[in-house]
Amino acid sequence: MSHWTDRRLLDLLGIELPIIQAPMAGATGGAMVIGASRAGALGSLPCAMLSPEQIRLEVQTIRAATRHPLNLNFFCHSMSAVDPEQEARWKEALKPYYQELGADFDAPTPVSNRAPFDDASCQLVEELRPEVVSFHFGLPEPALLARVKATGAKVLSSASTVDEALWLQAHGCDAIIAMGYEAGGHRAIFLSDDLDTQVGTMALVPQIVDAVKVPVIAAGGIGDARGIVAALALGASAVQLGTAYLFTPEAKISAAHHRALRTAKESQTALTNLFTGRPARGIVNRVMREIGPISPLAPAFPRAGGALLPLKAKDEADFANLWSGQALRLGIELPAYELTLRLAEQTLAQLNRR
Repeated sequence: MSHWTDRRLLDLLGIELPIIQAPMAGATGGAMVIGASRAGALGSLPCAMLSPEQIRLEVQTIRAATRHPLNLNFFCHSMSAVDPEQEARWKEALKPYYQELGADFDAPTPVSNRAPFDDASCQLVEELRPEVVSFHFGLPEPALLARVKATGAKVLSSASTVDEALWLQAHGCDAIIAMGYEAGGHRAIFLSDDLDTQVGTMALVPQIVDAVKVPVIAAGGIGDARGIVAALALGASAVQLGTAYLFTPEAKISAAHHRALRTAKESQTALTNLFTGRPARGIVNRVMREIGPISPLAPAFPRAGGALLPLKAKDEADFANLWSGQALRLGIELPAYELTLRLAEQTLAQLNRR
């Protein structure tokens, strides 16, 4: 498939299709990356919840199966100081659920963690030499970023506003993911914590395209070829798809998450901070309805989820994060390789009819 008119990102990253399989921590493993990569998309491995040994093993598996470019994705948040009083207040708010489900309220609270990009992560990049490194929540400190770029890796990061896109360009991003309000999972927001600044994909993409000189990747609410065509028409050089890949058999999601994706309506997702402490879009479940999707009691990222883990063990459907974007009703059940090819073929067919 070589009939793409905008080849800036294809040539920059060395991929065949203007599609990036989104890195979804906890849901994406080597099998999904391999399927998307073999089809010509950019396969992305999320590293924030993996140990260095796990990352090495995943990369070894991926490299043995495909020589296509690989994207390693990292979070680059700053770790907040632990606030025992806030964590106690948060757990107390959940106490009625502990009592109802028979979970041990007095047991030590499990730790919910996401590792930020640090020197050890940078050493892994220098060792594994992925063709692409992408970040969420901004960029790492300049010295670490310089080391990443010295490996030859192209750097991507996500912006949820034009200001964030301009900041990323000024700090060395080779391409920018324009993450619309509709996207599932954690918001990319990093220059502000004001959710009122968030913009829908179809409004955000052309404004970022007009503001920056680097290629732009559209993300959020894109689930089929129609969405890809629309994003390309607005000036995006490619799209990043996450929720669409959650319907593939390679997705490492729970049975409860699987059922929710296939039964929820498009209106049944919301931004919530209950599960990690940062706003992320997921399918509304009981704890989100009853506490409210955004709570000031939730501890800072990434520790909010710890107190929910014993409840999740008892009832995953009502007390686990069920990440999803708003385009979930567009999902089709195909392996990652076949899904990627179908999306590309249908997109080209629609473009050629214009």
